[in-house]
Amino acid sequence: MRTETLKFRHELKYYITEADYLTIRARLSKIAEPDPYADENGKYSIRSLYFETPGDKILQEKLTGVMAREKFRIRMYNCDSSFIRFEKKMKINTGTSKVTCLLTRAETEKILTGDTAWMRDDERELLKELYSKMKYQQLRPKTIVEYDRECFIYKPGNVRVSVDSNIRTGITNTTKFFEQTLPTAKSFGVPVIIMEIKYDNFLPSIIKAMVQLPNRRVTAFSKYAAARMFG
Repeated sequence: MRTETLKFRHELKYYITEADYLTIRARLSKIAEPDPYADENGKYSIRSLYFETPGDKILQEKLTGVMAREKFRIRMYNCDSSFIRFEKKMKINTGTSKVTCLLTRAETEKILTGDTAWMRDDERELLKELYSKMKYQQLRPKTIVEYDRECFIYKPGNVRVSVDSNIRTGITNTTKFFEQTLPTAKSFGVPVIIMEIKYDNFLPSIIKAMVQLPNRRVTAFSKYAAARMFG
């Protein structure tokens, strides 16, 4: 896929405290909309299954700071297997872009068990690419990551501010992706909360003011890398 045809967005990440979260939540709830996936408490769970090569190419590129890289994942919300997305996320310099397609549970289970031949002639280009990389680069399901998210949407600038907490790593075989009570372990020894800010060409000044916190700097945090290193 030609990168010039993709839409790249800005993405900023910060470590924040529980007090920071409560402050940000109080501010944003006055002007931003909640994510449609959210429950009555404003949150929802995300379970992602990341792919990797035998030589850990994706992890190593992240750790060494390669400026143009990609990663592949299958994502499910609130353990609802009726809506599953396969995603390819790309990063070039400071911009990120994402290409997605929907999967059925049956298709996902085939991928998890190594049944991939059907993707070769699939009409979804992203699945054809996955087939190619699973065949020639030995890309395989590697790690499950699960966490809770609260997200605020501000339409001017297409801004999404999300707060991710309770980040944990699956400690079972990746074929157990659909288990409701998936065994997990905390990805860190102490609670970690990550705030992500995603926007198009500009970050509106009102949002910039609301998410500003003292002594908080941009981080290159990766849930996948954290799962691999601390899980």
